[in-house]
Amino acid sequence: MGCCSGRCTLIFICTLQLVLALERQVFDFLGYQWAPILANFFHIIIVILGLFGTIQYRPRYIVVYTVWAALWVAWNVFIICFYLDVGGLSKESDLLTFNISAHHSWWSEHGPGCVRREMPQAPGVRTTESHSYISVMGCFMDYQYIEVMHSSVQIFVAVSTVALQNSTNTHGSTPRTWLRVIGSCHMQMDL
Repeated sequence: MGCCSGRCTLIFICTLQLVLALERQVFDFLGYQWAPILANFFHIIIVILGLFGTIQYRPRYIVVYTVWAALWVAWNVFIICFYLDVGGLSKESDLLTFNISAHHSWWSEHGPGCVRREMPQAPGVRTTESHSYISVMGCFMDYQYIEVMHSSVQIFVAVSTVALQNSTNTHGSTPRTWLRVIGSCHMQMDL
């Protein structure tokens, strides 16, 4: 059974994108960042649809995936701007947690080389809402740069997927003609 190289590469990149999104979802869950959790959830669903559309030759799924890739790039640019404090955004705000929790990026306390120390509270001041003070020192890299690298990798994979769609297409740059190329590869596999 043969495989068209562009189609197989697209399947590989979609699978890689799915694995990277699942990895990012885990760390966003650990940090209780609800907006990224929601965005990652939608991204995982759309990547699965794009993967299914590529494998099963479903043009509408691939068009949805292509439109979502543009939105995903915009979301990741926003995340980069958020963590680099660009344009009035502040990484210290509770914007990504919808102001319902006091958590931030998991990497802020557990980054590479970080030593985390919890300072106990004063005795007798324990309430359900009290938090202990956490001191973090010795990190090799600040957490915002780790988050920026995560978003940059997501942008690179999304853009390379769309670029691969256009380069696989030898008849033009519309998704419909690109799907014809996939269909011809699919027919070659059936022979």
